[in-house]
Amino acid sequence: MEFNMPVTCYLTRHKNNTHHGPYKNHNISINPMFSLRCFSPTVEVNLCGHGTLAAAHSLFESGLIDSNIIEFVTASGVLTAKRVSKNGEGAQKSFYIELNVPTVPITSEFDSVELSMISKALGTTGASIIDIKRTAADDHLVVLPSAKSVVDLQPDFDAVQKCPGRGIIVTGIAPPDSGFDFYSRFLYPKLGVNEDAVCGSAHCPLAQYWCKQLGKCDLHACAASRRGGVINIHLEEQNQRVLLRGKAFTAMKGALLV
Repeated sequence: MEFNMPVTCYLTRHKNNTHHGPYKNHNISINPMFSLRCFSPTVEVNLCGHGTLAAAHSLFESGLIDSNIIEFVTASGVLTAKRVSKNGEGAQKSFYIELNVPTVPITSEFDSVELSMISKALGTTGASIIDIKRTAADDHLVVLPSAKSVVDLQPDFDAVQKCPGRGIIVTGIAPPDSGFDFYSRFLYPKLGVNEDAVCGSAHCPLAQYWCKQLGKCDLHACAASRRGGVINIHLEEQNQRVLLRGKAFTAMKGALLV
């Protein structure tokens, strides 16, 4: 919050390592465990994928742990972060982090009033919106005709704040030569952040949507905010989990007096 970031995460050592892990048959953990709470500038949120990745990076980089897997106890359940090399085998000095997070169900429940409000807030017309879904996290997932439509979007954030639901995820299919499967942007003025640069948790419903649309469960996503970001995704349909893989770097260090 003091660094003008969309989400601030707070870590504490978990009291013990006996818990229910991410899978039903995983009841006891030998991995380092931390309690993780995430706060936007205005409210506490159940899950922040981007913040969780940053928290894992900080722990791995600090040398406080000697494991390649960390488990986080959050309001969304137990999440795991795994340190891997680029080829997925082991870990090196320059490493990727793979988050194992629960899926977020999506539905088709919305009405014409919501469509009208969202269209005006996004500066589009109803005809240019391909589809709208509602997620279990109370976000609207809005599908536009193309990645260019997503990139060029100029939302009215005051109007977005008045729309029903928590926030709006805007997405569109990527051009064939881009190296990506889809582009997305993440609008959350109700959480004190007009646009999240990269939203890990939003890729949980996005993974389900694009897996169904494209017929594959391994996806390469572009976060099309001004700062931008790249997310590698794998959807485990049977276990209802999403694997999000990305990289992080330490931009600043400091002490917060509380």
